[in-house]
Amino acid sequence: MNRFDWLPELANRCQAANIDFTETEGPLGAARQWAVAPSDWGRMAQAASEQGCRWSALWAEQIDDDRLRVSACVCLCGDYLVLRTHVPLSAPELPSQTPWYPAANRPERHARDLYGVVFTDHPDPRRWMRHQAWDKDQFPLRRDFPVAGTVQGETPPDADYPFLQAQGAGVYEIPVGPVHAGIIEPGHFRFQAVGEMVLNLEERLGYVHKGIEKIAEGRDAAGLARLASRVSGDCAVAHAWAACMAMEQAAGVDVPARALVLRAILAERERIANHLGDIGAICNDVSFVFAHSQFLRLRELWQRGNQELFGHRLLMDGVVPGGTAVDLDDQKTDALRAQCEQLTRELNDLLPIIDDHPPLEERLVGSGILSSETARVLGAVGYVGKASGIDFDLRRDHGYAPYDQLHVPSPCQTNGDVESRLQVRVDEIRYSLELIAQLLQRLPEGPSCVEWRNPESGGEGLGLVEGWRGEIVSYVRFDETGHVARFFPRDPSWLNWPALEQLIHDNIVPEFPVCNKSVNGSYSGHDL
Repeated sequence: MNRFDWLPELANRCQAANIDFTETEGPLGAARQWAVAPSDWGRMAQAASEQGCRWSALWAEQIDDDRLRVSACVCLCGDYLVLRTHVPLSAPELPSQTPWYPAANRPERHARDLYGVVFTDHPDPRRWMRHQAWDKDQFPLRRDFPVAGTVQGETPPDADYPFLQAQGAGVYEIPVGPVHAGIIEPGHFRFQAVGEMVLNLEERLGYVHKGIEKIAEGRDAAGLARLASRVSGDCAVAHAWAACMAMEQAAGVDVPARALVLRAILAERERIANHLGDIGAICNDVSFVFAHSQFLRLRELWQRGNQELFGHRLLMDGVVPGGTAVDLDDQKTDALRAQCEQLTRELNDLLPIIDDHPPLEERLVGSGILSSETARVLGAVGYVGKASGIDFDLRRDHGYAPYDQLHVPSPCQTNGDVESRLQVRVDEIRYSLELIAQLLQRLPEGPSCVEWRNPESGGEGLGLVEGWRGEIVSYVRFDETGHVARFFPRDPSWLNWPALEQLIHDNIVPEFPVCNKSVNGSYSGHDL
């Protein structure tokens, strides 16, 4: 299908339903924009759902003293359509898109808690991000709210959150977290079970709310790139790239070809490191200690290579507005190739052991099944979606540079279980090693960065990058001084965390750790 071949059909569908919309122009890269009447906000989601569009993201922003603008992003065949509407600050009400897209549930609650947007027919009125940090009539992302907040002293515990209840003989409840036994970030999981069988799981997140969106305001482009690297530490490259892509669209800055290739090399190294760690951790959760130690060793060697070649184990601050802060000379290029060859040899020895280890297969195959239908309904992305038959990868399907000039394989499984999510990770490592080899062959001469120039007042952009967890959406708008007026980074975890609540059904409680690790959602990337 050619770009946006489906859009006329959606327009006809909307016109037949008397939905009030207008196509608008704007510097959001390859994305199209429609202005939608507030009263038709929910019906527009219905039309997009019936068209087969996947729901991707929602964010709000205060445009002036009187109005909020709400944007939602839907996608089909790698094409992105941004839907936009305005509501008065005095009465910010919209129909919810959640009845048509369950993926909109938590993002709409996020916008309600932090901006005060009321989604009139939203099925879940419980607060999501606020917890007890602010009064119910305070909205931290509005302009009149101070960065430091207003609460003095310790925030009271969120002890009265109304978790869903299961009734019946033999039903009992297991609270897990938010503080865990390891060094992972806090998140609460509430189980209802009979015997060892899980009936229901409900997540409570938001404990690591850092105010990313608020403290982004007023930053210059370089400062925002540094902040974006820290949205989720294991996605430093992907989030920084998405933010810089959005800023570069807003400013009309053309990134040098060499810098684009370097960014892709950094992103593939980040993907490999995290998949190595996850494979080891999944094996560890079923007591396959040998595989755990070996894959953690490989990850450690790979991250030491990051330090050696690019100056940071997690590759932070390598992507900057206008290009990259790092480059490769001939000596480093040779070292990078040698690291890839060494990792390939090690994997060739280790992976057959994993494939032919019956106790591992017994624990992973059939555990934590996420059906293809459920994955589609939730909009699951990355390895979570691919393991359930959702064959989508931004590098291939949206085709941003330099991937638009490469063959990008995208592994896909259909069983949707823990073993499938592990296998997708294995395949992605191999494909990333192949992509790095292609990228090194194509590494052009020239600068790795160009001088930044401030965008015009109101300049905005939309960054779309395939991080190692999946699709990242990053929105940036600048003010009249060339500083950031709004930054919204949508981590893949927003779409993948709800999948964990579904795939744990009909599994026993002891399978939760490995099911959880197979999803490995980012608390930090979700909580912002």
